[in-house]
Amino acid sequence: MSAARLIARDELRLMARNRVAVIALILLVLLTLVAVLSSWSHQRDIAELRARHAAVAEQAFDAQPDRHPHRMVHYGHFIFRPLGALAAFDPGVDAFTGNSMFLEGHRQNTANFGDVRQSSLLVRFGQLTPAFVLQVVAPLLLIFLGYGGLARETERGTLRLLMLQGVSRGQVVRGKLLALGTVALLAGLPAMIGFVLIAGQPGALALPMLVIALGYLAWLTLWVVAILLVSAVVRRSRDALLALVALWAVTVVLLPRVAPDVASAVVPLQNRLQTDVAIARDLRAMGDSHNPDDPHFAAFKAQVLARYGVSRVEDLPVNYKGLLGLEGERLSSGLFERYAGQSYAAQDSQNALVEAAGMLSPAIAIRSLSMAAAGTDFAGHRRFLEQAEAYRYALVQRLNRLQADAVSYADDTAKDAGADRRKRIDAGNWQAMPAFVFAAPDGATLARGAVPGLVIVLGWLAVAAALLMLATRQLGARR
Repeated sequence: MSAARLIARDELRLMARNRVAVIALILLVLLTLVAVLSSWSHQRDIAELRARHAAVAEQAFDAQPDRHPHRMVHYGHFIFRPLGALAAFDPGVDAFTGNSMFLEGHRQNTANFGDVRQSSLLVRFGQLTPAFVLQVVAPLLLIFLGYGGLARETERGTLRLLMLQGVSRGQVVRGKLLALGTVALLAGLPAMIGFVLIAGQPGALALPMLVIALGYLAWLTLWVVAILLVSAVVRRSRDALLALVALWAVTVVLLPRVAPDVASAVVPLQNRLQTDVAIARDLRAMGDSHNPDDPHFAAFKAQVLARYGVSRVEDLPVNYKGLLGLEGERLSSGLFERYAGQSYAAQDSQNALVEAAGMLSPAIAIRSLSMAAAGTDFAGHRRFLEQAEAYRYALVQRLNRLQADAVSYADDTAKDAGADRRKRIDAGNWQAMPAFVFAAPDGATLARGAVPGLVIVLGWLAVAAALLMLATRQLGARR
């Protein structure tokens, strides 16, 4: 057996004698298994709940009686955001952004019913998921198990004895790496069991799963290398422990919390109230379809009359009020898209600043990688919002077109007792409306979004490995 393997075996044997270390490792494994099972069960229950509510909403919409089409525009429709199978591993921003949306005419609503607003405030501090355990808890366990790996040999003088027996310093470091790396694999193994559960779920994609597995392997390896690097540089085990705990607190806890606040201060984002006020102001300036003297709609009326070759709206072959609805929705939706685009641009800038902070904290990079590959990052939420808005606009315009084609202008403006009945159209039109179908991204798209985070983590690993090699040579020269 090589010297490195002998050293690794002795190091593992020393860890096994430490009851605290063994208990901590067992607790981590159990915690990870609980996180895997609870997260998978929660995600499955949420998916079933959303599917059930979506079916009820679709049924309620289709079951509406004969109505005026514009009544259906305001009746609206609920849709729900489906999540991929990997959301059980890392739910990402879903707990904060919400999972359903109410669609109606003349308004662009936001997603709602997020877990944070319906659950305890403790959800804000992080959900117990496999991703959370690997990102936060596993590095801390590795620190307490490996902080004295090299510093202890220096303190006790055993490093010199090993050297006198012909063992090189490189072999010592490789042995310590092998031992702590074995513990890291044991710590990460239960989370990988979660992939076995996920792999059997509909919609599980192999490429994003591979990227996640590679990313967390690099993340745990980075901590193994960093722990031994600090242990090689610091002379005393106690100082190594203090330095590593401080490093963990800053990179894993502090910077990931501070970076979003800094990004929000650098790139301000209007809240919902400010956006609604600005949209209402612009809508008033855009035109009022109920005002016959409004410049825009007066010009629109003239264009419609000229197109059909008539002089009065009563002579049009279509319902002019339906045409007004089509034009008004086109204008308001364009305004909604403009403000949404500004909001997306600001949020993209904020996210870019946060991801750039991954150069200071690899925890930010692994978190970005994990959410991007799972499809639960801001890009995934934006994908849902954009598809929901496209569906809303198509649905409302289809109803407006029904008003223009299926309801006469004379009946629409009549005030007699039977006018309300004549304005209604057959309920079969609601059943003919297409249901909302979310177009999920493919595996290549998800994996491509995770590449920047993976590159940063691998870059950190390469730098840490180079510094450990340098510290090993300097350790030999100093000793």
